[in-house]
Amino acid sequence: MVSAHSILAFAAMSLLVIVIPGPSVLFVIGRALAHGRRTALATVLGNLLGSYFLVIAVAWGLGALVETSAAVFTGVKLAGAAYLVYLGVQAFRHRKEMRAADMDAPAGERRGDLRTIADGILVGVTNPKGIVFFAAVLPQFVDHSAGHLPLQMMLLGLVPVAIGLITDTLWGLGASAARSWLARSDRRLSMVGAAGGFAMIGLGLTVAATGRAD
Repeated sequence: MVSAHSILAFAAMSLLVIVIPGPSVLFVIGRALAHGRRTALATVLGNLLGSYFLVIAVAWGLGALVETSAAVFTGVKLAGAAYLVYLGVQAFRHRKEMRAADMDAPAGERRGDLRTIADGILVGVTNPKGIVFFAAVLPQFVDHSAGHLPLQMMLLGLVPVAIGLITDTLWGLGASAARSWLARSDRRLSMVGAAGGFAMIGLGLTVAATGRAD
């Protein structure tokens, strides 16, 4: 149904977009710095699920509404930006609760995995970069003569998700490793948590200030 040429071409296009760090990557890094490896990996999973929800929306026509309506696009973008700022503020507020002795404690005790995945889904589904990419680029790689366009788009959408799984996981593991290296004392670990919080706040403000102006 979907030709190998279309898959490879879309994979190349996806890789070019994904290797440039965007809101999802920076969010994963911020979560890794604030909470560690397990939270970072759960965030990656949530982000990818959110991204695939965008694929489904585009495949069944909802993406066209978001892309063509400046009001809807802006609303989605600002919702995601506001949530990023909220998470950053929470990370900064609770930075002093982080302890080097807790690094070996099960991450689920520090932060629920399901909640972390839900956070990632919300950020992924409101990611302006993802909305524009899937709404504007994905439909160009389907074969209209073959029919079943929604199914084609849903299959093609698995390509950037697979690429993102690899790259985002590497970013999360790298950032969490840096966190572990820096966490030699409670004070420094607290500073790392604050840095993660500020990163998410800055990311939220950046998302809110950039994008379409029409």
